[in-house]
Amino acid sequence: MEISLLNVKVTFQKNSVVADDIGNRRNVWEDYYTCHATVSGEGGNEKAAAGLTVVDSDIAFTIRFCKRAAEVTADGFRILFGGEIYNIVAVDHMNYRKKALKFRCEKARR
Repeated sequence: MEISLLNVKVTFQKNSVVADDIGNRRNVWEDYYTCHATVSGEGGNEKAAAGLTVVDSDIAFTIRFCKRAAEVTADGFRILFGGEIYNIVAVDHMNYRKKALKFRCEKARR
C-alpha cells in the first residue's frame, strides 16, 4: 500500500446506549478511531422515492490494517468524512493479509 494515497482523514464512530440519572436510555455516537484513508469507488445513482428524486451515493474507504480498525463491523459503526455521515455497508479484509481494510459505505440520509 502506498502511503501517499492515504490523503484524507476519517473518523469511525461507535453506537452505544447510555442511561441518564433516572434510567432513560438513548443511543449516542462516540468517536472510536481516527485515521487516514484513501477514497475510492465514488459513485451513485438517482431514484424516485415518494415523488422526490433521491441521490444514493456510495463510496469506499481503504485504510491501513490495525487491531482497532479490524474490530469495526458493518453494524454499530459509521464513518465521518468531510462533514458527512456514511453508513458502513460491508467490510473487506483484503484476503486477510493484515495490510489493509476496505469499507464500502453509503451516504446517510438525514
